[in-house]
Amino acid sequence: MLDGRDFFIEQPSGLLDLNSALPGYDDILMDIGFGTGEATAQMALNEPQIAILAVDVHTPGIGDLLHRCAHTPLPNVRVMSADALEVLTALPPDSLAGVRTYFPDPWPKARHHKRRLIQEPVLDLVASRVRINGFWHLATDWAEYADAMQEAFDTHPMWAGGVITRPDWRPVTRYERNGLSQGREPTDLMYTRVNP
Repeated sequence: MLDGRDFFIEQPSGLLDLNSALPGYDDILMDIGFGTGEATAQMALNEPQIAILAVDVHTPGIGDLLHRCAHTPLPNVRVMSADALEVLTALPPDSLAGVRTYFPDPWPKARHHKRRLIQEPVLDLVASRVRINGFWHLATDWAEYADAMQEAFDTHPMWAGGVITRPDWRPVTRYERNGLSQGREPTDLMYTRVNP
Protein backbone atom coordinates (compact mmCIF):
# COMPACT_ATOMS: atom_id res chain seq x y z
CA MET A 1 0.00 0.00 0.00
CA LEU A 2 1.18 3.51 -0.76
CA ASP A 3 2.30 5.77 2.05
CA GLY A 4 1.60 9.50 2.27
CA ARG A 5 5.33 10.12 2.35
CA ASP A 6 5.50 8.89 -1.25
CA PHE A 7 3.70 12.10 -2.26
CA PHE A 8 5.69 14.54 -0.12
CA ILE A 9 8.52 16.73 -1.44
CA GLU A 10 11.06 18.32 0.86
CA GLN A 11 11.87 21.95 0.15
CA PRO A 12 15.16 21.94 -1.80
CA SER A 13 18.13 24.14 -1.03
CA GLY A 14 18.46 24.98 -4.74
CA LEU A 15 16.24 24.65 -7.80
CA LEU A 16 13.23 22.35 -7.67
CA ASP A 17 13.19 19.89 -10.58
CA LEU A 18 9.50 19.37 -11.33
CA ASN A 19 10.19 16.85 -14.08
CA SER A 20 11.87 14.57 -11.55
CA ALA A 21 9.19 15.15 -8.92
CA LEU A 22 6.32 14.63 -11.39
CA PRO A 23 7.73 12.73 -14.38
CA GLY A 24 5.67 12.27 -17.53
CA TYR A 25 3.38 15.30 -17.22
CA ASP A 26 3.33 18.07 -19.82
CA ASP A 27 1.16 20.33 -17.64
CA ILE A 28 2.03 21.01 -14.01
CA LEU A 29 -0.09 23.35 -11.91
CA MET A 30 0.75 24.88 -8.55
CA ASP A 31 -1.98 24.98 -5.93
CA ILE A 32 -1.15 27.72 -3.44
CA GLY A 33 -2.83 27.33 -0.05
CA PHE A 34 -4.94 24.17 -0.46
CA GLY A 35 -6.48 24.15 3.03
CA THR A 36 -7.75 20.66 3.86
CA GLY A 37 -6.80 19.43 0.39
CA GLU A 38 -10.33 18.20 -0.33
CA ALA A 39 -10.77 20.37 -3.42
CA THR A 40 -7.22 19.69 -4.63
CA ALA A 41 -7.77 15.94 -4.42
CA GLN A 42 -11.07 16.16 -6.28
CA MET A 43 -9.57 18.23 -9.11
CA ALA A 44 -6.59 15.85 -9.36
CA LEU A 45 -8.98 12.92 -9.61
CA ASN A 46 -11.03 14.68 -12.30
CA GLU A 47 -7.93 15.68 -14.32
CA PRO A 48 -5.48 12.75 -14.12
CA GLN A 49 -3.53 14.07 -17.13
CA ILE A 50 -2.55 17.21 -15.19
CA ALA A 51 -0.01 17.21 -12.34
CA ILE A 52 -0.51 19.36 -9.24
CA LEU A 53 2.18 20.71 -6.94
CA ALA A 54 0.20 21.53 -3.77
CA VAL A 55 1.91 23.96 -1.38
CA ASP A 56 0.70 25.09 2.03
CA VAL A 57 2.00 25.77 5.53
CA HIS A 58 -1.08 24.44 7.33
CA THR A 59 0.18 21.22 8.93
CA PRO A 60 -3.17 19.42 9.52
CA GLY A 61 -4.23 20.10 5.93
CA ILE A 62 -0.95 18.69 4.63
CA GLY A 63 -1.56 15.46 6.52
CA ASP A 64 -5.12 15.28 5.22
CA LEU A 65 -4.03 15.70 1.60
CA LEU A 66 -1.19 13.17 1.92
CA HIS A 67 -3.69 10.67 3.32
CA ARG A 68 -6.01 11.30 0.36
CA CYS A 69 -3.11 10.92 -2.08
CA ALA A 70 -2.16 7.55 -0.66
CA HIS A 71 -5.64 6.09 -0.31
CA THR A 72 -7.30 7.31 -3.50
CA PRO A 73 -4.51 7.14 -4.90
CA LEU A 74 -3.48 10.34 -6.68
CA PRO A 75 -0.21 9.78 -8.58
CA ASN A 76 -0.48 13.24 -10.18
CA VAL A 77 -0.14 15.14 -6.88
CA ARG A 78 2.93 16.14 -4.88
CA VAL A 79 2.68 18.04 -1.59
CA MET A 80 5.05 20.54 -0.01
CA SER A 81 5.00 22.12 3.43
CA ALA A 82 6.61 25.44 2.57
CA ASP A 83 6.12 29.10 1.87
CA ALA A 84 4.69 29.31 -1.64
CA LEU A 85 6.87 32.28 -2.57
CA GLU A 86 10.01 30.37 -1.63
CA VAL A 87 8.85 27.42 -3.74
CA LEU A 88 8.09 29.69 -6.70
CA THR A 89 11.56 31.19 -6.41
CA ALA A 90 13.04 27.67 -6.55
CA LEU A 91 11.18 26.79 -9.76
CA PRO A 92 12.70 27.28 -13.21
CA PRO A 93 11.19 30.02 -15.40
CA ASP A 94 8.15 29.05 -17.49
CA SER A 95 7.84 25.70 -15.68
CA LEU A 96 4.16 25.94 -14.72
CA ALA A 97 1.07 25.59 -16.91
CA GLY A 98 -0.91 27.49 -14.31
CA VAL A 99 -1.56 28.42 -10.69
CA ARG A 100 -4.65 28.02 -8.53
CA THR A 101 -5.21 30.12 -5.42
CA TYR A 102 -8.59 29.65 -3.79
CA PHE A 103 -9.56 31.81 -0.83
CA PRO A 104 -6.19 33.20 0.23
CA ASP A 105 -6.12 34.98 3.57
CA PRO A 106 -7.90 38.31 2.93
CA TRP A 107 -6.17 40.13 5.79
CA PRO A 108 -9.26 42.36 6.05
CA LYS A 109 -7.77 45.08 8.26
CA ALA A 110 -6.22 47.87 6.20
CA ARG A 111 -2.99 47.84 8.20
CA HIS A 112 -2.54 44.15 7.25
CA HIS A 113 -3.13 44.54 3.49
CA LYS A 114 0.64 44.46 2.93
CA ARG A 115 0.55 40.79 3.99
CA ARG A 116 -1.82 39.83 1.20
CA LEU A 117 -0.57 37.45 -1.45
CA ILE A 118 -1.87 39.45 -4.40
CA GLN A 119 0.51 42.38 -4.85
CA GLU A 120 2.84 43.48 -7.61
CA PRO A 121 6.06 41.63 -6.61
CA VAL A 122 4.13 38.35 -6.35
CA LEU A 123 2.44 38.92 -9.70
CA ASP A 124 5.91 39.47 -11.16
CA LEU A 125 7.23 36.24 -9.62
CA VAL A 126 4.29 34.08 -10.69
CA ALA A 127 4.41 35.55 -14.20
CA SER A 128 8.05 34.51 -14.47
CA ARG A 129 7.20 30.90 -13.55
CA VAL A 130 4.00 30.47 -15.62
CA ARG A 131 4.54 29.93 -19.33
CA ILE A 132 2.94 32.17 -21.98
CA ASN A 133 -0.81 31.37 -22.29
CA GLY A 134 -0.73 29.74 -18.87
CA PHE A 135 -3.19 30.91 -16.24
CA TRP A 136 -3.78 31.99 -12.67
CA HIS A 137 -7.22 31.11 -11.32
CA LEU A 138 -8.22 32.75 -8.06
CA ALA A 139 -11.28 32.87 -5.84
CA THR A 140 -12.15 35.00 -2.83
CA ASP A 141 -15.30 35.72 -0.85
CA TRP A 142 -14.14 39.13 0.34
CA ALA A 143 -15.57 41.69 -2.11
CA GLU A 144 -12.96 44.31 -1.24
CA TYR A 145 -10.15 41.82 -1.84
CA ALA A 146 -11.69 40.84 -5.18
CA ASP A 147 -11.62 44.51 -6.17
CA ALA A 148 -8.01 44.85 -5.01
CA MET A 149 -7.05 41.74 -6.99
CA GLN A 150 -8.60 43.17 -10.16
CA GLU A 151 -6.81 46.46 -9.67
CA ALA A 152 -3.44 44.72 -9.21
CA PHE A 153 -3.86 42.47 -12.25
CA ASP A 154 -5.34 45.17 -14.50
CA THR A 155 -2.22 47.32 -14.12
CA HIS A 156 0.20 44.44 -14.69
CA PRO A 157 1.54 44.04 -18.25
CA MET A 158 1.97 40.25 -18.07
CA TRP A 159 -1.57 39.31 -17.05
CA ALA A 160 -4.89 39.68 -18.87
CA GLY A 161 -8.34 38.64 -17.70
CA GLY A 162 -10.83 39.37 -14.96
CA VAL A 163 -13.90 38.09 -13.15
CA ILE A 164 -15.46 34.90 -14.53
CA THR A 165 -18.55 32.86 -13.76
CA ARG A 166 -17.72 30.25 -11.15
CA PRO A 167 -16.66 27.13 -13.08
CA ASP A 168 -18.69 24.00 -12.40
CA TRP A 169 -15.48 21.97 -12.16
CA ARG A 170 -14.13 23.93 -9.19
CA PRO A 171 -15.13 22.03 -6.05
CA VAL A 172 -16.59 23.97 -3.15
CA THR A 173 -13.97 24.21 -0.41
CA ARG A 174 -14.71 23.93 3.30
CA TYR A 175 -13.74 27.58 3.72
CA GLU A 176 -16.12 28.52 0.90
CA ARG A 177 -18.98 26.59 2.51
CA ASN A 178 -18.40 28.45 5.77
CA GLY A 179 -18.39 31.77 3.95
CA LEU A 180 -21.61 30.97 2.09
CA SER A 181 -23.31 30.08 5.38
CA GLN A 182 -22.36 33.58 6.58
CA GLY A 183 -23.67 35.25 3.42
CA ARG A 184 -20.34 35.84 1.67
CA GLU A 185 -20.53 35.22 -2.07
CA PRO A 186 -17.37 34.01 -3.82
CA THR A 187 -15.80 35.77 -6.80
CA ASP A 188 -13.74 33.78 -9.31
CA LEU A 189 -11.05 35.49 -11.35
CA MET A 190 -9.08 34.04 -14.26
CA TYR A 191 -5.96 35.62 -15.72
CA THR A 192 -3.84 34.52 -18.66
CA ARG A 193 -0.08 34.99 -18.80
CA VAL A 194 0.58 37.20 -21.81
CA ASN A 195 3.65 38.51 -23.58
CA PRO A 196 3.76 42.25 -22.80
